[in-house]
Amino acid sequence: MVIQAAKSVLLVVSALFPIVDPIGGAPVFLSLTRNYDRETRRQLARRITVNSFVLLVASFTLGSHVFSFFGISLPVVQVGGGMIVVASGWALLKQKDESNRSAVGWTVTSTDVLRDAFYPLTLPLTVGPGSISVAITLGANEPHNLGASLLSILAAATGSAMVAMAIYLCYAFADRLAGALGPTGTNVIVKLTSFLLVCIGVQIVWNGVSQLLRSLPKAG
Repeated sequence: MVIQAAKSVLLVVSALFPIVDPIGGAPVFLSLTRNYDRETRRQLARRITVNSFVLLVASFTLGSHVFSFFGISLPVVQVGGGMIVVASGWALLKQKDESNRSAVGWTVTSTDVLRDAFYPLTLPLTVGPGSISVAITLGANEPHNLGASLLSILAAATGSAMVAMAIYLCYAFADRLAGALGPTGTNVIVKLTSFLLVCIGVQIVWNGVSQLLRSLPKAG
């Protein structure tokens, strides 16, 4: 039982961590909160951490049922979410200098820090359609008897908590990473990450479109 639980936790972490990628998201988070003081940024990081944990666990336990109720398929979620990710990355790529960072794209203001903690900073920039799709798939493939279901939910919660803690550490201390890189290095990382964000969004859209096209009836 303990070994099975440990394997389930490891599966959740290994499946979600590379997609959530809090290390790669840290420069983007810092770019969007550059005008905040350290304490405000850490407060925002804590809220994003909680939001991410809840969103991942909810996707694992309820996601497939919710989508089935509304008649929404995973490919449609991938297309819609991927388009949002592309828009987010493109907005960051268009930022040209320090003076206009606070006025372009997804940048948030100090008056609505916590309001914007969920959208867009948690969804889709931290936990995007790719992460949600993986969490839903993991949940759908779990056994449905009571004992196994409780064990899988506990494993999902534990694994999601570990991913969420990594999000907090990377986001809350993103300014130290920027200090080590310097302004030029930080800008380079932000631009590279933004470009990768666009590419990831396009890939997510293509994955969804490909599945939708395969579901069409063949002519003849």
